[in-house]
Amino acid sequence: MLKVSGEVFAGEAGYGIDGDVVGSIAQTIADARARFDVSIAVVVGGGNIWRGLSGAGAGMDRAQADYMGMLATVINGLALQEMLERLNVPTRVQTAIEMKEIAEPYIRRRAMRHLEKDRVVIFAGGTGNPFFTTDTAAALRANEIDAHVLLKGTHSGVDGIYTADPKVDASATKLDEISYLDVLSKNLRAMDATATTLCMDNELPIVLFDLMGAENVNAILAGEAVGTLVS
Repeated sequence: MLKVSGEVFAGEAGYGIDGDVVGSIAQTIADARARFDVSIAVVVGGGNIWRGLSGAGAGMDRAQADYMGMLATVINGLALQEMLERLNVPTRVQTAIEMKEIAEPYIRRRAMRHLEKDRVVIFAGGTGNPFFTTDTAAALRANEIDAHVLLKGTHSGVDGIYTADPKVDASATKLDEISYLDVLSKNLRAMDATATTLCMDNELPIVLFDLMGAENVNAILAGEAVGTLVS
């Protein structure tokens, strides 16, 4: 399972969709499929278009703001699907909120059947419920489809989990490996607590890494130590 944050889609602009960036992500997925005997599913965020917490912070009803964020993830999912299909990668988008004209509704058995047929499945719409992040959606879907690992792609040069925010603390050091409990107890914010706990309860390893780093996904799949392993 690959988790791609919405902010990645925006590129340097910080908002909207950068076609070159989405194309690069699609190429990364296509290369991984070509090199390794692996099924790939993707969960996309929507923060490049709308963040529910930002809307709630401006006085909007939190549930309403979160539903808007779920719709933003569908836009990103369709953009990634388009780029993948340009590379002749068979793809299906499944949404937690039904919108049958543009995507399939999320059905676990159907998703697993697509993966068996070597299609990339893009999960959009979060969990379909407000108050849950797309990190939690990634952890949930990964466990539902019996994924072996959850790869959380970061951006902006962050290549793993640090002891502090490396952008503001020059003394922060990168951690090559850390336990779920340490992530939670030290409030390292690698993923939200619900997602981390869900992975811990089901013994699903997490790798946080720089998604935009060349060959990082392939290196992880080859067994190399990239980013930070949470287990």
